[in-house]
Amino acid sequence: MPSLNELSLTDLRDLLARGECSSREVVEACLDRVDAVEAQVRAFLHLDREGALRQADAADAARRAGEASDRPLLGLPLGLKDVLAEQGQQLTCGSRILADFISPYDATVVERLRQAGAVLFGRLNMDEFAMGSSTENSAYFPTRNPWDLDRTPGGSSGGCAAAVAAAECPASIGSDTGGSVRQPAAFCGVVGLKPTYGRVSRYGLVAYASSLDQVGPVTRSVSDAALLLGVMAGHDSRDATSLPDPAPDYAAALDRGVRGLRIGLPREYRVGGLAPEVGGAVEAAVKVLADLGAEVREISLPHTEHSVAAYYIIAPAEASANLARFDGIRYGRREDGPDPVTLYARTRGSGFGREVKRRIVLGTYVLSSGYYDAYYLRAQKVRALIRRDFLRAFEEVDLILTPTTPTTAFRLGEKVDDPLQMYLMDVFTLACNLAGLCGISLPCGFSGSPRLPIGLQLLGPPLGETVLLQAAQAYQSATAWHRELPGLATAPGGSEPASG
Repeated sequence: MPSLNELSLTDLRDLLARGECSSREVVEACLDRVDAVEAQVRAFLHLDREGALRQADAADAARRAGEASDRPLLGLPLGLKDVLAEQGQQLTCGSRILADFISPYDATVVERLRQAGAVLFGRLNMDEFAMGSSTENSAYFPTRNPWDLDRTPGGSSGGCAAAVAAAECPASIGSDTGGSVRQPAAFCGVVGLKPTYGRVSRYGLVAYASSLDQVGPVTRSVSDAALLLGVMAGHDSRDATSLPDPAPDYAAALDRGVRGLRIGLPREYRVGGLAPEVGGAVEAAVKVLADLGAEVREISLPHTEHSVAAYYIIAPAEASANLARFDGIRYGRREDGPDPVTLYARTRGSGFGREVKRRIVLGTYVLSSGYYDAYYLRAQKVRALIRRDFLRAFEEVDLILTPTTPTTAFRLGEKVDDPLQMYLMDVFTLACNLAGLCGISLPCGFSGSPRLPIGLQLLGPPLGETVLLQAAQAYQSATAWHRELPGLATAPGGSEPASG
């Protein structure tokens, strides 16, 4: 039988319900795994050992008191991307400018996870302010892919995906602005879900691009993603973009299968940079779904080719405004100067990394007088056309299927000095955020040598998570890719995770 730390959330929930293990035992198994492999993977910025064990003991006491029925995550450990506010814990966003900042409150998502009984035990590494596709933009250290330690786990939620793949925790919560949950999930061979924009509250999520950001789970199975989404989804009056629609029971619809579902294959997603092994694995996945009874047809999304350009105007523009708050005056790093301008320049110059500075400068430029209409306004018009393409396609099909990424995980350092090549890693995921859709990445195979995970992406219409999860579950039930674990060598006495 697998170790407790290798089990899914739903498996652990069932064991806890039957009294076959305790929450303390589960958390201790995860902490032992962190000790054994974290020196290699480096997924955590901070680990709250004592707090996690206290939460586990409280969960065990609550279960003995009969409080488990309305707390679906009672005693289950989760890691959090270091971009979500967690009261009393470090909130660095992977940046030096917030190195010593302690959050004074909980994000809505964190509140709901706590209310459901989750044990929150660590802060996970990320690209600085979620700007990146490899977790190499973290101000502290790069995270490594558990399948090949010389390769990136993806980004910006690289710590989330690496920790789950390495069996350091059964699930984690990340954020997805242009693929930042789905891309690392694909690179690390796990499941990553990006909900519809507004489906999950953004209150307490440190903003990168406010019209694109969405909180989503990284898990070992589709059923785990449904479980976590059911806890996190729902209206929040503190988030002006939160949708009023009540969240359905996602788990209840998981086993309906795909017979009769119409799945579209966009012809525009057959790009020249698609690796043959990725294309072959996705084609095999299409055949699996067709054999299960899905109707597969070709569709067109004619404005797809403009997604990368539109995204890298809109997202930096919003970032330049959102990151203006980090000025050395109110909180975070402060480098004094003889006047406010010097103080701002010194603080931001030393506090922000290269990629963040690049995007702030780009965003400020496209919003500046004389360039707003030529760049930002035009990008917003293109965004409207991209969304229209998808909504028209969803009149013909129920879901859209694509690769998650054009290649498997690339080597650390391979694309650091070529931002354009790095940005193109998100070519299949960006449009989902621009259009406000829901999407999921799940494992669909491996490359040959080296053996690296390949991800399959399914996209659904706004608020289409029920059908999206239903189809993902059908595929996962017919395959075994998600059950494979990387062969990490373990050594007792691994180093402590670095503290932000």
